[in-house]
Amino acid sequence: MFRKDSIQVFEHSFLPIGEKGFDKRHFVALSKLNALHNYQYFDLKHNGIVFKQFVGVIQVDGLTIEILPKIDRYETENTTNKIKWQKVLIEMLRVTRKVKIQQIGQANVSKQSIHLLDIYFEWFLKEVQLLIHQGLIKQYYKETGNIKALKGKLKFAENINKNLIHKERFYTTHQVYEKDHLIHQILGQALDIISHLSKGTYLYSKCKTVQLDFPEVKVIKVNEQTFTKIPQSRKIAPYEMALSIARLIILSYAPSISSGSENMIALLFDMNGLWEEYVLVKLKQAAQDSGIVVFGQDLKLFWNKTNIRPDIVLKRNDEVVLIIDTKWKNIDQSQPSTHDLRQMYVYNEYWKSKKALLLYPSNDNSLESFLSFEKITENEHHQCGSGKISVLNSFGQLDDSIGIKLLNIIKN
Repeated sequence: MFRKDSIQVFEHSFLPIGEKGFDKRHFVALSKLNALHNYQYFDLKHNGIVFKQFVGVIQVDGLTIEILPKIDRYETENTTNKIKWQKVLIEMLRVTRKVKIQQIGQANVSKQSIHLLDIYFEWFLKEVQLLIHQGLIKQYYKETGNIKALKGKLKFAENINKNLIHKERFYTTHQVYEKDHLIHQILGQALDIISHLSKGTYLYSKCKTVQLDFPEVKVIKVNEQTFTKIPQSRKIAPYEMALSIARLIILSYAPSISSGSENMIALLFDMNGLWEEYVLVKLKQAAQDSGIVVFGQDLKLFWNKTNIRPDIVLKRNDEVVLIIDTKWKNIDQSQPSTHDLRQMYVYNEYWKSKKALLLYPSNDNSLESFLSFEKITENEHHQCGSGKISVLNSFGQLDDSIGIKLLNIIKN
């Protein structure tokens, strides 16, 4: 069942107020969400919003907006292309382990029922069901308050203040061993959010069933600091995935962000980072047993505690053979921007690499010749090239062999 009141748009597209159920109240809510995130998600116009490079899903006041990636600005925005790029996005999230689902071609859902928000909700519910089946853990925690039997440490001053009349009570701090602890309180809040946002969908009854099997826990206000208080132990290991998804759901949820009582959830991903991670994963898979080692997140100190980090570094026998910087944009001009070229020059210098490659998504595979930067000494200078790699295969699906093709292009 596809959510009613759903809109699918492409990144960098314009959504005007009054189109496809997008009203002024939705515009106000999204503008407040944008302000909370340093205006990075959208550009606000007087009669609508322009999406940036962030893709994913937003739900506000019953309206679901799914933002899809696109590499060709001239591609027709019809239903077929939207379904195609929705599958590409979900598959990228699956490969980079930001979502757990079988490959889209094998998923037990119809084309109309695949929805990114539902996928995350269903993933979380399955994880909680698994924990319930395995047996939810109990934990010790301290509780302070009035009880009818003396146990733990008596708080003398508070006991005199609160129990001067009620001599049968004791104000103590004592240990409790039960299922109402921080971890279950976090999971319980995520379940409440899913229950609230999934009304009218097939997930609502499933969520209610899970809640019936879940213990009653205290309602707490969960924020980013709450997750740092989770104790680390072997008993917590089975909860790691559920807590990870709960963190994403809870921190993406913004109750009462608009002027009314509407609630919003926004699961958004920067396509630049997602493209980088996808290429890195596929390159690592392709480079196995090739003698080439692929690294990501390779930092070096640049200036005054400022670091620089190329997206991908390829080494052979501990020597850097290539540096790759991925760019999720379709370059129309014949050569990269001056800014990008300067960036690659610095990477070559700091990593002592002879070659660097700017890699762009495309509808075909091509690699421009590596050209040397102009010499400033008599020594031969290092080089930079620009390459395009096809995102889709001949069937219009996300190309699973990008890593192999990229290594072949580099070798040739």
